[in-house]
Amino acid sequence: MNTSTLVQKVWNFCHTLRDDGVGYGDYLEQLTYLLFLKLAHEYAQEPYNRDTQIPPGFDWASLRGKTGEPLEAHYLATLHKLGLEPGMLGAIFFKAQNKIQDPAKLSRLVQMIDAENWISLDTDTKGDLYEGLLQKNAEDTKSGAGQYFTPRALIEAMVTCVRPEPMKTIADPACGTGGFFLGAYNWLTRPGAQLNKAQKEFLRDQTFHGNEIVPNTRRMCLMNLFLHSIGELDGEPLVERSDALISEPRRTVDYVLANPPFGKKSSMTITNEDGEEDRDALTYERQDFWETTSNKQLNFLQHIVSMLKLDGKAAVVLPDNVLFEGGAGEKIRKKLLETCDVHTILRLPTGIFYAQGVKANVVFFDAKPKDGKVHTQGVWFYDLRTNKHFTLKTRTLKLEDLQDFITCYHPENRHERVATERFRFFSYDELMARDKASLDIFWLKDDSLDDLAELPPPDVLQQEIIDHLEAALASFRDVALKLR
Repeated sequence: MNTSTLVQKVWNFCHTLRDDGVGYGDYLEQLTYLLFLKLAHEYAQEPYNRDTQIPPGFDWASLRGKTGEPLEAHYLATLHKLGLEPGMLGAIFFKAQNKIQDPAKLSRLVQMIDAENWISLDTDTKGDLYEGLLQKNAEDTKSGAGQYFTPRALIEAMVTCVRPEPMKTIADPACGTGGFFLGAYNWLTRPGAQLNKAQKEFLRDQTFHGNEIVPNTRRMCLMNLFLHSIGELDGEPLVERSDALISEPRRTVDYVLANPPFGKKSSMTITNEDGEEDRDALTYERQDFWETTSNKQLNFLQHIVSMLKLDGKAAVVLPDNVLFEGGAGEKIRKKLLETCDVHTILRLPTGIFYAQGVKANVVFFDAKPKDGKVHTQGVWFYDLRTNKHFTLKTRTLKLEDLQDFITCYHPENRHERVATERFRFFSYDELMARDKASLDIFWLKDDSLDDLAELPPPDVLQQEIIDHLEAALASFRDVALKLR
């Protein structure tokens, strides 16, 4: 059975469950639990004979032998029991709940999964199946799952530019369902890449380190990685269920690939050693941060700088406000340009994210020594936004749309770049001379401005106004926080 047929078979059953009020996300969650148990069962058989650490009486065999209410009751008991176990097992089943209230439909789902020999499917098929389900879930705008899903073409382009090497570590402090990890994995295992045994083991067990604060998203991430042969069934989870911003990183890494949450306000304010405590909100103590701010993206940016080893490389998706916001935003931009080599910014088009009206960029930078020198000589900007139009359904972003950027980026040696119509260099001095050291730079003529009838849709204009107002409010909050 090919991937598309298998995806359709597994997904078709969701339509039946939808009549019972089971949403896409809930279905995918139940599928994760049952698929994990089935895989563990297959690994426990000949010729593998692995100790999967599934407690006796709470395994796959105990489920498939029951129907009706006894199945429902035992499924509930299994979810609770496995959620208390250590390691990957406990991470997958943490606070697991049964969302399928009809025992007959639960039994059908068990039978459907039991009918397939999942180990016999190659990694690409299993991985593509789960990725396909995640994408379908993201497309369901009502579920809100799209916020955890970065366009795969964008991920592939970012990874192609960064070119991660074997035996080096890769982190994502807000990893969602693991898209950047899989993009890096696909690069490291691309055709022609020859990995020895030690490199393969390092890739499976030690390359990736992530954080995801939402339990359900984390379990989907772990399952997604596991189906792509990242991590071990009986090992420790590669993704922590914690807020990455709460403390200084416990390890530094060679690469950070990330798309942090787009929300601007945070329920917590980050304070450095000079910052006053906000008595009205829970605060973090981050003495490694340059500035105190309630802006989540600015905090993630500062955190990512702290995560990198010397000469470590980062590619981070950040909204426009990070490029132009005053107050703490201006100070953080200046420190970033001074202490790191910020060499490339890709201005992304609208219509590629599931959140409506989002305007974002990919910022590429390398960590440099803390020696008091200015390490950014200048920034190359690639404008993929002006006169570019994409939608999530009729004109989706594809890798070929990013191919010119990859060519201009010149991953083989980025010091041999050549300016083009869409690719332009701005020196450090030019950037510092701009108001608030703004990196919100465009130079191409926007054809839509020639005809008012072709202005961006109302929701995009509305989001632009909201972005600028929230950026201004965030600056006022940061000032008020320092005056307390």
